[in-house]
Amino acid sequence: MKLNVSFPATGAQKTFEVMDDHKLRHFYDKRMGAEITADHLGDEWKGYVFKIAGGNDKQGFPMKQGVLTNTRVRLLLKKGHSCYRPRRTGERKRKSVRGCIVDQNLSALALIVVKKGEKDIPGLTDTTVPRRLGPKRASNIRKLYNLTKEDDVRQFVVKRPLPEKDGKKARTKAPKIQRLITPVVLQRKRHRLAIKKRRVESRKEAEAEYMKILHLRRRQERIRRRSRLSSMRDSRSSVGEERDKEKEKAAAKAAKKVAKKEAKKEVKKVTEAAKKADAKAKTKAEPKKAEKKAETGKKTAGDKKEKKV
Repeated sequence: MKLNVSFPATGAQKTFEVMDDHKLRHFYDKRMGAEITADHLGDEWKGYVFKIAGGNDKQGFPMKQGVLTNTRVRLLLKKGHSCYRPRRTGERKRKSVRGCIVDQNLSALALIVVKKGEKDIPGLTDTTVPRRLGPKRASNIRKLYNLTKEDDVRQFVVKRPLPEKDGKKARTKAPKIQRLITPVVLQRKRHRLAIKKRRVESRKEAEAEYMKILHLRRRQERIRRRSRLSSMRDSRSSVGEERDKEKEKAAAKAAKKVAKKEAKKEVKKVTEAAKKADAKAKTKAEPKKAEKKAETGKKTAGDKKEKKV
């Protein structure tokens, strides 16, 4: 099994191949993230403490933290999961990964030196690998050199020498410092704040104008509603007056009809009374006429008799 050992203090890494299973047995059944002493690997490793960072099995499948098994499993992985890099947005894929428990089927085991021992390991702890790139952010540069806000960060940038060309001077390349506060940055900030203030003021003015228009419209609506109600009241009152007039006219017509009927009745009564009086007078005059006729008849008969004699 290969042991890929890294020493963060110097930035160095080195691979050691261990064929003896007795030396490797100490790593078996340990999980990723566990810290182990390295005394069993030999006297040169005495006092060293390793932390298991990961590993690969003989077919190249990586170990995954959190999978509590020493065999291979197939997991549905997505963006953010270890052992998988999505090629498309939102893509998920079922991948074969090995559990986080170490066993004899691994071909490589990644270890980190947490604590240095008594002796130096050649090629690992005795050599320092210089960093190719320095810090790029202004706050990180200040932290590295323990600078204050008044110090100029641009003088402390880690520059990288470029390879020399024929007949030309040696050149260096420096990274662009991010989050560096300059007068232009402050001017942009002031400009943004001024734009924000103007936007707030314009919004307030527009809101005030809108409220004015809204109050005016509400007032107009109120006046319109009042005028409509008053016109409706007037129309109702006029309709009521017309109805009252019509009722009065109808009542007058009805009174006239009643008066006519009563007058006709009175006329009938008067005529009937007159007829009755005439009838009574006739009935009284008829016997007198009969007596007169009888007397006249007697006279005519006596006269006739006298003529005959």
